[in-house]
Amino acid sequence: MSLANPFLSYPDITTKELIFGCHITGIFDVNRNNTLQDDDFGLVEKWSTSIKNLNLKAILFHNNFSEKTQKTFESDHLAFVEIKYDTRFNPNVFRYFVYLEFLKIHSKVIEKIFVTDVSDVVAVKNPFKEKLLLTNPDTIFCGDEPKLLENDWMIEHASHLRSKIPSYCLYESTFKDAILLNCGIIGGNIKVMFPFLNKLWHIHETYNHDNKTAFTGDMGAFNYLIRTEFNSNLIHGEPVNTVFKMFEELRQDCWFRHK
Repeated sequence: MSLANPFLSYPDITTKELIFGCHITGIFDVNRNNTLQDDDFGLVEKWSTSIKNLNLKAILFHNNFSEKTQKTFESDHLAFVEIKYDTRFNPNVFRYFVYLEFLKIHSKVIEKIFVTDVSDVVAVKNPFKEKLLLTNPDTIFCGDEPKLLENDWMIEHASHLRSKIPSYCLYESTFKDAILLNCGIIGGNIKVMFPFLNKLWHIHETYNHDNKTAFTGDMGAFNYLIRTEFNSNLIHGEPVNTVFKMFEELRQDCWFRHK
């Protein structure tokens, strides 16, 4: 499947360490059960503020912020990149195409990245200065949840991919007692993140483009790829993220807070 270049604007990239986020509106969000409003910076403001407070630099890919909003909130810490959204893919899936295409252009500059959700994730510590990340350049760091891969929600969520990928059932059986990984926080050195994102997008482009279920497939594809191809180079959970959905507002010992 051929997808057009999604970028309608470009910032100058000189930073070696970046946080990526993506905010797409105008389509029904199956996870929130509503359609997000255009040009509402409040939905990403906590994420943006956390980036600024830690003196990090981030790029927010979007299809909905007005020129006025972008000029108001752009800074040395936050750059906006406007994209053309392809409605054939759910926003949770399309973001991986955006990240991959951007890295193809800027891979000679960018050395380390984290890609995160923007409405329920905030940065707590600078991950790029952490010894654990610096001493594990071949590792993918990601969030997780206090539950196992084999749970009712994941079984439903992966119904489409299970019907498309021949080895999916074997993976589910093999890793049923493994911790459920969460794709709201993923990062590491570009030399591992680039091939990971390339393979992740290939799964979605090949097997998830005709998904008509009520589930996006993003968590299913993410866990499948990590566990089957990157499991030996994986660090998840603390200290990468706080406990998912525990709203641990006072914790300062993790890199990111995820609800």
